[in-house]
Amino acid sequence: MATITIPKKLIKDDDLIILPRKEYEQLFRFWANAESVSQRTKKSIEKGFKEITEGNFLTSNQLKDALGL
Repeated sequence: MATITIPKKLIKDDDLIILPRKEYEQLFRFWANAESVSQRTKKSIEKGFKEITEGNFLTSNQLKDALGL
């Protein structure tokens, strides 16, 4: 079994991720081909996160009740 030494400067704040090469290449191709998000979509996502953080959302049971399911 091979042993590697990883310098501490590469592991700052637990930011080290190790992936198999095929998985990395697959993720790279996916993100390289992904469409850029429009400014309107970014604002909508940010608004949604803000509402969730503030507790302004329905639980799944509340949504079912509201829809009469």
